[in-house]
Amino acid sequence: MLAGCRMKALAWLGITSLCLGAAWAVPAKEERRKAEKTKADLVLYENLDLDNYDLTLDNYGDIFDLNNYEELYDYGDLAPKIEVGTLAPRPKDPAALPNLGPTAETPKLQPPTTAGPIHPAPVPAQGLPSCLLCLCVSTSVYCDDVNLEHIPPLPPDTTYLYARFNRIGTIRASDFTGLKKLKRIDLTSNFISWADADAFRLLPSLQELILPENRLTALPELPGSIVRLDARLNRIPSTGLRPEAFRDLKQLQFLHLSDNQLDYIPVPLPENLRSLHLQNNNIQTMHENTFCNSQDHSQIRRVLEDIRLDGNPINLSLFPNAYFCLPRLPTGRFL
Repeated sequence: MLAGCRMKALAWLGITSLCLGAAWAVPAKEERRKAEKTKADLVLYENLDLDNYDLTLDNYGDIFDLNNYEELYDYGDLAPKIEVGTLAPRPKDPAALPNLGPTAETPKLQPPTTAGPIHPAPVPAQGLPSCLLCLCVSTSVYCDDVNLEHIPPLPPDTTYLYARFNRIGTIRASDFTGLKKLKRIDLTSNFISWADADAFRLLPSLQELILPENRLTALPELPGSIVRLDARLNRIPSTGLRPEAFRDLKQLQFLHLSDNQLDYIPVPLPENLRSLHLQNNNIQTMHENTFCNSQDHSQIRRVLEDIRLDGNPINLSLFPNAYFCLPRLPTGRFL
């Protein structure tokens, strides 16, 4: 009996010891875990170079791992809870509704009337096709590089026309009808292969006709007012010039026909001529009277100072008596 009581007392004593040991072990384990975490944190900060720490957009991803950033925090509790109800009930009393005032009636469309003809709005003078497609500044019309295929209708007071770098192929006599103030026409770099004989002749004020870089094979008749003719870089042969084409052009001072297919110098040349450019043609010979009157050795042509015959097969040294009236010799081959 006594031995049985002792055994029970020892059993209770063992159970009590186990419970107390477990109770003491839990705080010790927690303290040990905290100590190990603190040590790991110290090691992490020791490896971090705080002196050179520089957080930029370039190294932000290296310092912070953003792949699982959202898994570290649970934002579910922070989201506001919104209760979705139903629409407000219609009030039973119509007087409780807000007064929005009288509602405007929808206007009714009126059928078109047929009382009289409908006249189009008048087109102003500046609405001419040329000034819609080109640039009109005062009395100058600029139509450069707009893919023109013909001369557009021009305002009647046009003084200067620039229609360069287009696709114009033909000049018609009607293109410049009535343009009595037109002084300059510049049609550089088009596809012009033909011009009517009277396309320019009836322009009383025309002083400059500029036609280089086209495909002309003949020159039309020119007005007596012309001062400058530039038809370089075309395909004009000597047969494309009218006989004595420049005799009556008393105002002509600049005649530039270089880079064509001329076989001879067009004579007679007007007395007021100052510049004659015929380089890069096929001129092989000339007469002694081409520039000077061989019967009048007292003649002096002081204004004709610029004659270019270079690029032609002619040997200028074979015609020594052809230059005595000139202020300087022509440019060209003398050997």
